[in-house]
Amino acid sequence: MRVLMEKLVVLSTIWISLFQGWMVQSVEYDHTASIECLRDPMKPLYNGGIIQNGEFNSGLMGWSTRRDFKAGVSSSPSGNKFAVVQRVASLYGADAAAAPSHSVYQKIWLQTDTHYSLSAWLQVSAGTAHVKAFVMSPSGERVVAGSVSAQSGCWNMLKGGMTSYSSGHGEIFFESDAPVDIWVDSVSLQPFTFDEWDAHRLRSADKARRSTVRVVARGTDGAPMANATVIIELLRAGFPFGNTLTKEILDIPAYEKWFTSRFTVATFENEMKWYSTEWTQNNEDYRVADAMLKLAQKYNIKIRGHNVFWNDQNSQMKWVSSLNLNQLKAAMQKRLKSVVTRYAGKVIHWDVVNENLHFNYFESKLGSNASPQIYQQVGQIDHNAILFMNEFNTLEQPGDPNPVPSKYIAKMKLIRGYPGNGGLKLGVGLESHFSTPNIPYMRSALDMLAQLKLPMWLTEVDVVKGPNQVKYLEQVLREGYGHSSVNGMIMWAAWHAKGCYVMCLTDNNFKNLPVGNLVDKLIAEWKTHKTSATTDAGGAIVLDLPHGEYNLTVSHPSLETKASIHAMTVGALSSEHQINIKG
Repeated sequence: MRVLMEKLVVLSTIWISLFQGWMVQSVEYDHTASIECLRDPMKPLYNGGIIQNGEFNSGLMGWSTRRDFKAGVSSSPSGNKFAVVQRVASLYGADAAAAPSHSVYQKIWLQTDTHYSLSAWLQVSAGTAHVKAFVMSPSGERVVAGSVSAQSGCWNMLKGGMTSYSSGHGEIFFESDAPVDIWVDSVSLQPFTFDEWDAHRLRSADKARRSTVRVVARGTDGAPMANATVIIELLRAGFPFGNTLTKEILDIPAYEKWFTSRFTVATFENEMKWYSTEWTQNNEDYRVADAMLKLAQKYNIKIRGHNVFWNDQNSQMKWVSSLNLNQLKAAMQKRLKSVVTRYAGKVIHWDVVNENLHFNYFESKLGSNASPQIYQQVGQIDHNAILFMNEFNTLEQPGDPNPVPSKYIAKMKLIRGYPGNGGLKLGVGLESHFSTPNIPYMRSALDMLAQLKLPMWLTEVDVVKGPNQVKYLEQVLREGYGHSSVNGMIMWAAWHAKGCYVMCLTDNNFKNLPVGNLVDKLIAEWKTHKTSATTDAGGAIVLDLPHGEYNLTVSHPSLETKASIHAMTVGALSSEHQINIKG
């Protein structure tokens, strides 16, 4: 009888967990995020989702702790309750400093093919520590679902997520390699079925990328033109979508035709970098970059300046690495002035100090303020281009401690807060080199970075080769397009006859590969709109249109000429457009 009762309890627990999961899934995704360190944490998103007692108002009910840690609940002066976990140092001895710190943990039930959005507020007992969120999958895998640089004295938000591909028992907890006590509050874990997740993304994309416009056609007398035929032609999509460009395009007409018929923005893969324009000291050569820019301008393709400097020591020319401090300063000043002056007004962005979260070549030579100073000098020369901090793994790898959103944000604040930099036009550049995408984490990272209120681009999107390459690329591109704070995307799929960096879109005859077909499918889908309409009795038509530049061709028997053509731009604020026919 006792065994039977225990089985019934287990089955009841599983059923309740499943029921709770089903109950909480009919909610809208919450983009709320905070990048400030607060005195008290915010309430948990989704009221905690499937997490029990996420605010610790019922003590440690639902939570457990490991045997070598001591857990309890404390209260702030405002009355806010939170979990405190302390190390039992006597159990570690001389190894105490090297052992990881753990938080309380909670057992959860994970569902098959379900995205989970995670959020929590964290604080540490002293200093600053990198704290990771883990979800233990039913298979026993420790999945890094996000991380944050947690501080003492105030609360930091961690936002992340993961995907479960099987059902079973799991576990959520937080961990740090630093010898600190971890404080936890306002924990939330919200499930979304794949269909729910995709539906939200589609709604978000429609809201961010399309507008409903009422067009009214009026004749020469100002009266509305009923029963007029209006042809709607999209000339240029409003959302910038592009690819990397290589010098081979200058000599291969098929490459030129393929590229220019698809993309509205581009980045030169290498041709504008320092090692491409001054491989030998004092012998500058911009002929290739100039020719590529001229070709892009012919097709009205906008160019991102990539890059002024690259912070990777392995990407410096030998002659640069051999310079003493004064010589390096002089060479850098020459390079900066040369490239930025040459292309000021001709590029829309600059990647200023490329990958300066992972690398620190110039900081190691010039000091900790090297990057803010370089941004300042670039901004003084080019007043119009947006100055991007371009970095990898901020979206791709929640386990990489260097570029996580909290550290990216801290670096951006350092650059913006440097004396004289308050007026700089700064931008968030996210390279997006994916293997297996963690889509919930990607969305949460975009939510966090959006709080900077700066232009944000996916700048180098690719996915490694494999059986799921097309599927994964589609997930990444749709997620970027669907996030309202993403202002443009460029793929890192530059064509080379001997093979591409990671991802080719075409073969050597410029026939699409499967990933190229996907790109064409998305470009066409994102341009989809009604191409013709007839005005009503009031001379009006109502159109749901993707943002962009249009020609409207109006035909009516009363017109002396065959048709009247009118330009129209549709953007986020568009609502009504008046067409006044001249004759």
